[in-house]
Amino acid sequence: MENLILSISLFFLQLSATKTSASGGARGLQSLSKGQYLSVENEDDFLVSPNGTFSSGFYKVGDNAYCFSIWFTNSINKTVVWMANRDQPVNGKSSKLNIRRDGNMILTDADRSIIWQTSTFDQTWLEVQLLELGNLVLVNQTGDKIWGSFASPTDTLLPTQYLTKDNRLVSKRTDDTYLSGYYNFHFNDDNVLNLIYNGPQIASVYWPNPYQTIFQNNRTPYNSTRSAVLNKEGHFFSSDILKFNASDYGLGPKRRLTLDYDGILRLYSLDNVTGLWNVVWSPEIDACKVHGLCGSYAVCLYTPSPACSCLPGFEMVDKTSWLNGCQLRMSLTCNPDEVTFIQLNHTDYSGYDQKAYGVNITLEGCRSTCLNDCKCKGFGYSTTGDGVCYPKSRLVDGYHMPEHPMNFYIKVPKETVPAEDKMQFIPTRLNCTGIPDLSFMSEAGDDNGKTKTPYLKYLIGFVSAVGLVEIICIGIGWLYIILYHQGGEVVDMGYLALAMGFRRFTYTELKTATGNFQEEIGRGGFGIVYKGVLEDDQTVAVKRLEGVSQGEAEFWAEVNIIGKINHMNLVKMLGFCAEKKHRLLVYEYLPKGSLDKILFTDSSEQLHWERRFSIAAGTAKGLSYIHEECLEWVLHCDVKPQNILLDENFQPKLADFGMSKLIDKKGDIPGFSRVRGTRGYLAPEWMMNQGITAKADVYSYGIVLLELLSGRSASGDQENGHNHLVQWVLEKIRQGDGVQDIVDPRLNGVYDKEKHKKLVEVALLCVKEDKDKRPSMSNVVSILLEEDKESVEKLQLKA
Repeated sequence: MENLILSISLFFLQLSATKTSASGGARGLQSLSKGQYLSVENEDDFLVSPNGTFSSGFYKVGDNAYCFSIWFTNSINKTVVWMANRDQPVNGKSSKLNIRRDGNMILTDADRSIIWQTSTFDQTWLEVQLLELGNLVLVNQTGDKIWGSFASPTDTLLPTQYLTKDNRLVSKRTDDTYLSGYYNFHFNDDNVLNLIYNGPQIASVYWPNPYQTIFQNNRTPYNSTRSAVLNKEGHFFSSDILKFNASDYGLGPKRRLTLDYDGILRLYSLDNVTGLWNVVWSPEIDACKVHGLCGSYAVCLYTPSPACSCLPGFEMVDKTSWLNGCQLRMSLTCNPDEVTFIQLNHTDYSGYDQKAYGVNITLEGCRSTCLNDCKCKGFGYSTTGDGVCYPKSRLVDGYHMPEHPMNFYIKVPKETVPAEDKMQFIPTRLNCTGIPDLSFMSEAGDDNGKTKTPYLKYLIGFVSAVGLVEIICIGIGWLYIILYHQGGEVVDMGYLALAMGFRRFTYTELKTATGNFQEEIGRGGFGIVYKGVLEDDQTVAVKRLEGVSQGEAEFWAEVNIIGKINHMNLVKMLGFCAEKKHRLLVYEYLPKGSLDKILFTDSSEQLHWERRFSIAAGTAKGLSYIHEECLEWVLHCDVKPQNILLDENFQPKLADFGMSKLIDKKGDIPGFSRVRGTRGYLAPEWMMNQGITAKADVYSYGIVLLELLSGRSASGDQENGHNHLVQWVLEKIRQGDGVQDIVDPRLNGVYDKEKHKKLVEVALLCVKEDKDKRPSMSNVVSILLEEDKESVEKLQLKA
């Protein structure tokens, strides 16, 4: 009933938006005729489809850059499905879209230059309409379509829209950049649909499997019509006999087939309630085997999500992008006496094979031949015992997989190989921080041809994300999980864990890793956390959930939510266990432990002023992200020093947030049956049966901020809704000369007085009893990072 009322309301809102403005522009028009235009300066100027499913207008892609686009009206962030001028945005002033008298629809920039046009000619009556299917069409007075956006897709195919020999899907450049990327989905000369990386230097097909024949890939080259379409039920079929169904097959959901910026084709279905997209089909492509991901010489490996890495002796060509990969720090000579090899176990590089040196060749024979061949940059050697050697003249699209039956040997100058105790091999996560598995790497081959013992046996801890952002972790999304066998059982989802970059552990594995759950390192609102060491010597934190009674499908849904939340100030989940009654989550391990173990002990001397300010700002960023920025808004419910973990550089990461209640998009959180949180940090509304919003977390953050400043603990220091720490701070301010009396004496007077005053004022705003007077966490972040002295006054006005 509520959905019906909402639909009716949206319908009448859209009808009310169809009035033409006096200036000749349009406000929510159903159509646009000659003499009318859409202006970039009026945000309300747009076209709508008859039932409001799609909208079309100027879409902001930069600070002062706009593209004329079509998007799903009711999806989060207005998901774009088509752009007219993706590679040439127009100015945010004076740009217009209109139909000229000669019948040409044009997009003009501020200087009136034509940026894009339909190149149509018809001097009769014309009208542009946005159809309910998402096709923007130009029709004449007889109703004939003389142009349609369906004929020129960008990165998305909509139901009933045909992909033909004359068009193709082209990915975005990055998640945040709408420029044309390097991945294409189109028919090749063999009449077969391919995914191809078309980079600045090389082009190569990576799906279907390029090492198999067309027929082995279950395709046919004999139908030259080159036509493919996705129907309304979610069934895709192509002239090369490629076909697949959405996992939610049937009429109903709004769908789109999109070639994402990470090179993977995905079919999405829209959740009309949340406005979020669910992945309901994706090809079986190993993420590390997508070409162009890491560039020359680099290696893609899972840590646990795909990460690009440069080898010892190499460095990134471009520190901001993996497109150009890595390069040697020293030039490689052709003198065999000055060259050695680095061995990469279970690793290979795609293509560029020279003529094989032969079958049943020994490793030493292969090594010696490559060593004396100037064109040979390295070679792969089969581990299956057949003695096959694969020399390479170029090293691109490297990937490491534990089961891959190939070891690879890269030629490098001897001088570039560091000493054993200085070796570093740092995979850079494309989105988030991870712990690499370096067990596959060793130095191979001395002057006598003997293989040396692997020397990288330790793990490099947590590294910040650089380069291309969010190519895999966020871009993959979540495959639809509630599938059933004929017997009604939930399908084994292990392969989905791989798709999301998670590892699915067995209960026995985690029991062994934690020594039967012996070393407890923390307790949260949802369970106990234990320290564990995996088989690959990676140290992890294992949370054994308590009171989680969901079935497996529901637990997978929760894991999905946690997995989508990726931020440098949130603890990263690495894997999970959902086996019978056992529910466990595996997180990265942070060596400095929780904030309370340092702040409230003699170790507090480690928390000098700069670190305290950094912890305050980082914690605020993490909360702002889960409150307002991630796809699923989350209320933490238990912000306290015990749930703020510190990495080796004392950077804060919020923990114990993943199982909290989801916030609906109105900000209220229905369904709380009990108080959640810890005494001393609870907002007054918890005890007053008021609606719980994100402002409850803001209050808890304010208490933590006062603890950081004063060194006093608020834990258990709350009675009848009154917090004694807050009262103590207010009393000190009234009795003393100002906020100086609130400084932790263990700082020995070494602190920034202006920043300290600002933090105290922000903290007191956060702990106001009236939740409506508290700032949002995004406001807090803005203030902490501002340098002007009037910032707190601005925040007070906002509150």
